[in-house]
This record gives sequence, C-alpha cells and structure tokens, in this order.
Amino acid sequence: MTIGALLAAALLAAPVAAHATAAPAAAPAVAAPAAAAATGLDDPAKKDIAMQIVSSAENSSLDWKAQYKYIEDIRDGRGYTAGIIGFCSGTGDMLDLVEYYTQVKPGNVLAKYLPALRKVNGGDSHAGLDPNFTKDWAKAATDAEFKKAQDHERDRVYFNPAVGQGKSDGVGTLGQFIYYDAIVMHGDGGDSTSFRNIRKRALTKAKPPAQGGNETTWLNAFLDARVWAMKQEEAHSDTSRVDTAQRVFLKKGNLNLNTPLDWKVYGDSFHIG
Repeated sequence: MTIGALLAAALLAAPVAAHATAAPAAAPAVAAPAAAAATGLDDPAKKDIAMQIVSSAENSSLDWKAQYKYIEDIRDGRGYTAGIIGFCSGTGDMLDLVEYYTQVKPGNVLAKYLPALRKVNGGDSHAGLDPNFTKDWAKAATDAEFKKAQDHERDRVYFNPAVGQGKSDGVGTLGQFIYYDAIVMHGDGGDSTSFRNIRKRALTKAKPPAQGGNETTWLNAFLDARVWAMKQEEAHSDTSRVDTAQRVFLKKGNLNLNTPLDWKVYGDSFHIG
C-alpha cells in the first residue's frame, strides 16, 4: 500500500471511530486497521523509504534494489563493501551473510570463499578473495535466495535492533530511521563510535520520550553524538547524511517521516514524492 493510501485509510477511519459509541460492537473492527497502519519504520512503505534514503548516501541512488550486486573496496580500511547495506569483508557482517546464504543454499558460488572471509575478517586484505570474488558476488546477486539472505541479515543485524530500540525509547518513525542509519554506518559493537555508545553519549545531554524527554530535543542530542562519532574517522567525516538530510526532516517536525521528502547527500539532491 502506498503512503497516500495509508493516509487516506487513516482519514476515512477517523469519522467512523468518532461514532463508535453508537455501535460498540463495530468499534474494534474499525480501529484495528488504522492502528496496524501506523507501526513505525517497520511499516512496509516506511521501510522502503528508509532503504531509499540509506541508498542515497551509500550508493548515490534511490534504487536500493539495484544494490544487491554492488561490491567495491572504498578504501575505508574495511575491505570489500557490498550489497544493500554495505556488508564488509573486514567487519564480520559479510562473513555472517555468506555463512547464512550457504546454510540455506549449500554449494553456492560464494561458499568457496568462506575460509578466506574468515581470515580477512578484521582488516582490509583481499587475500584469497581476488581475482574473482567481485564477479562471483555479482553472479550470486542474480539468485533470489541470495537477495533474501541479504534482506535477512539486514533485518537481523541492523533494521530490527534499530526499530526495537527506537520503539523502546518512544521515538517515532523518523527517530527509528535515525537509529537505523547510525547502526548501518557504525555497527553496534563495543567501540566508542558504535550505535550503543552514540546513544549513551546522547543520554548525557537529553532523555528520550520514554524517560520523559522531548522527542525533538532527544533526536537532536542523538544526531550531535552521531556527528561526533562520524568525525572520529576520516572515511565518515562528511556529515551531510545528517546535516542536509536527517536534520532537515527533524527541523520540519516530520517525526513520522511522511512524504514528500527532499534532502541532499554529498551535494546531490534527492526527492521522494
């Protein structure tokens, strides 16, 4: 369902709900669809918007579904970066992905690289991967099972934890997206720039809504902490994905991440109508 259709459904439901006292038995049937539609970033339409915004920063394109085959070494010390969420050969999530893919489809074209992926984990080496790993990755990306595996690992490692923490903190769809983008870039490990420690840094300045804080104030504090984390590493020092994207939505008070959306990343302009 499109965002427009969801909004239309919500608007149509409102007057019916207003007369629910006249027909109590019908009230649950009327209220349920509206409540189900507003689930946050995990609503399918909102999730697609999230993927487009992340892709604008990661791949300079809104076409995130074209990124299953993407792979290159962007010289950030993490080896190869690939796929819809930037799985890296040097950070373990690419290894986890190929291991999962091999569980669901033994003998796949990437399975033979598992020993090499285990060895290069933690660094930027291509040892045992070159010269054919990038070609085989693109070949694997034509397989529906590999696409499903990328979706699975994106949700398990990044999307679901971000949305879960966002809901626990009492933030809406935009806040959940802000968390998601942070965990995509920084991971959720124990280092000072990880998602959990960005959140801890923000907690020294403000409180999330679940702790009685103001949502906008909290999200600004989180973004301040996120910018600090980005500036700790040269590869992430361009903070435009925060400054000219997420801050723009927040300043407009668009806490539900409603369309239309206009933003810039690395100087490029993007629009979702």
